[in-house]
Amino acid sequence: MAALTTAPSVEAATRLVRQLVEQRLVACGTVIPGALSSYWWQGAVVDEQEVVVILKTTAARWRGLVGALPALHPYEVPELIALPVVAGHAPYLEWVRRETESLRKAGGRRRDGKRQGKE
Repeated sequence: MAALTTAPSVEAATRLVRQLVEQRLVACGTVIPGALSSYWWQGAVVDEQEVVVILKTTAARWRGLVGALPALHPYEVPELIALPVVAGHAPYLEWVRRETESLRKAGGRRRDGKRQGKE
């Protein structure tokens, strides 16, 4: 599954992703700066620059993500929506599953193919 959220800055988004990865709630978060969002907030239309964040996780970790993200997020009402992954590269999907299955340090190979802990 993929999840979307937004953040007010690259720094806030990077901090959020790092915390979620460390908690094994997501395997990866991709930070995409430069979005312009327009929305109703407190009775007025607001136009703001935001950062889009794509979180890669599993359905099994969704409940934990929903529980953790609001406390870590700088927004009063953070966006968090789930998008189903209907297909994908099997080794990548297995990597996402493996990296989110527990709080233990995952072994084996990193996503880039290098051994864990080796450069």
